[in-house]
Order: sequence, then structure tokens, then C-alpha cells
Amino acid sequence: MDPQNDFYEVLEVPENATDSEIKSAYRRLAKKYHPDRNPKDSKIAEHFKAVGEAYEILSDVDKRKDYDQRRNFPNISLAGNGLGFGPSGKHVSFGDLAGVGEILSTIFGQKGPPYSSRYGIKPRRGKDIHYRLEVPFRTAVRGGKISIKVPTDENCAQCSGSGAHTKSKLYRCGECKGRGAITFDQRPFGRLRPCPACFGRGVSPDRKCEKCRGSGFERQDRRIEINVPKGIDSGSKLKISGKGKRGLGGGTYGNLLITFNVKKDERFERKQLDLYMTQEIQLKEAMFGTELMVETINGENLRLVIPEGTQSGTKFKLSGKGIERGERIGDQYIEIIVEVPEHLSKDERKFVKSFGSGTDELNF
Repeated sequence: MDPQNDFYEVLEVPENATDSEIKSAYRRLAKKYHPDRNPKDSKIAEHFKAVGEAYEILSDVDKRKDYDQRRNFPNISLAGNGLGFGPSGKHVSFGDLAGVGEILSTIFGQKGPPYSSRYGIKPRRGKDIHYRLEVPFRTAVRGGKISIKVPTDENCAQCSGSGAHTKSKLYRCGECKGRGAITFDQRPFGRLRPCPACFGRGVSPDRKCEKCRGSGFERQDRRIEINVPKGIDSGSKLKISGKGKRGLGGGTYGNLLITFNVKKDERFERKQLDLYMTQEIQLKEAMFGTELMVETINGENLRLVIPEGTQSGTKFKLSGKGIERGERIGDQYIEIIVEVPEHLSKDERKFVKSFGSGTDELNF
């Protein structure tokens, strides 16, 4: 038995074998080819290893599905050290493959290259994208939606993520010898990383995709709609899962981390959950009293009674008209500023002098 054979042939089962049939075949062959039973036969160890490798793939539903799809191409082999040439030694022309986009996404796409588990390189989660978002004051208070563009790497539309020209041929990568990974330090147990020459695929085309230059991906601006929570302040953060950079070796996408920066408002000033604003009135209105229509942050116009003799600096409080956040809600304060004419009569001057820099607070 040749360990480079088809996995179904290795286990001596048909392509439509059930899970129980595969398990039974594995137990029988593992017992037959166990090195302890034939310690002097070096080929037995190879046979035993091939049986274990075949069982590892065919006993796993997802791995078996991937294997069956790739097995449809006889010139591409999974046996041995990853994706490479089959026994015929022929090259594979991308132009001859039907459904190349779907197949390549299976081979090279989100599930990662073949070396992922066998050579100690696990799928790696993509990096997070940090984004500082400028938010209008009133949107931050009320909540709302803001559409943004985030630069990200997506599969190349021209080559479907393969990195190859449609008429190119695949060659086993000479840098990593088809493993898809290389050692990047000189220590005895140096760590592995995806091969930079073949982008972790184990194979390289003789002609690269002109659009992505062989990388298999291209920089795009992804439009994302951000739901701004009600009551946020500058420095508030929001995590959007799976909207970061793409992972390596089939790893998941990273996250999009939003940091909000709230713009200033011409009318309102914020202090925690309370809102402050100033309202100018004329001297005559301060002397004899008046009524004003005051705007709230939610767009309401409320009637505010200014009693006679109101001093400049007096604050009026509108309870529950501040910022809402969770179960808490603040108040709105209106500070009265009395406009003093440049030229006053004696009576007006006397009245103004009777004013202090009042700090009285009236509740409504």
C-alpha cells in the first residue's frame, strides 16, 4: 500500500462509506499495520501513519467535505505535505477549471490552507480596526445612525482570491516546498508563519493576477452603518464584531472598535447628564418679567416664565429634560443673561445697580 494513495484507498473503503464503516476500517488497518507487530519492517510505520492521516480527514465531516471537493481535481493532491502536484506531475491550468471561484474559495479561502493544523500554524484572527468617529452633539444625545467607510481587504474580484491569472499554471512553492509555512527564527523550535512567497497556499502560479498582483485580495472601502447609542460622550467606545481585518489561514475577521468624539453644539453645553444653555433677555424683561419659549435637546419648545426682578446669572431648571442614558436622565439648566444698554437713564441705572451677580436657581 502506497501512503501517497487516495485516502479512501488507504482505508480500503468506497467513496460513499458511512462513518461506522470508516471507523471499522481504521481499527482493522491500525491493528494490522501497527509498528509493534512488525518492528523490523520500516514500511509498516509509513503504512500506519498513512492510515492515521486518512482517518483524521475522513472521520471529520468538514474535513471530509473539503477533501472530496479538492479530490475532484486529480492533478492536485492533498497527500503528503499539503497541496501540490499529483502523481502525474502535470500542472493545473486555471482556465481549464470549471467553477474556479467556488473551488478556489474552498481550497484557499476562509477555511485556510492545508498546513494550518499539521505544521503548528493555527488560523489567526484578523486584526482589529480602530476608528475615531466624529458625532454631532445632538446625535450623541438622542442616538442615531451614521454611515462610515472603513478600508479593508477583500477577496480579489478578478481572481476570486486565488492570486492567479486565469490562464496560469500552479507550481509547488519553492520557498516553503509546498508546506505553506516557513520557520522565521533560528531557534531549535522556531515558530512558523505563512509563507510570504505563496501567501500560505503551498503553491504559486506562473502568472499572477494583474489586479491584486498575486496577493488574492484587494483594498476596498466597506460601508458600515453605525448605530450610535443614546447618551454617548467623547471617549465612549463601541465594538462591532467581525468588521475588522480579515484573518489568516481561515481565521475569523477582527473587530471594528469605534471611539466617539462628540462635536460641540452652538446652543447646549454638557456636564455629565445635565445640559446647560444661556438665554439673553432685555433689561425691561428682567425688570417686569416675561415669558420665553425655550428649546430642549429633544426638539420641544417649552414655556418658561421669567419673574420680575430676575437677575443676570439666575438659573432655571427643567427637570428630566437633560441627557438620557440607560435608566438615568439629567436636567436642563437655562442661565439668564440680562442685556444692559450702553446708555441708561437715571432710573434704569439705579435699577441695574440694585442687581447683584445673582446665582439663584428656580425650579420648574
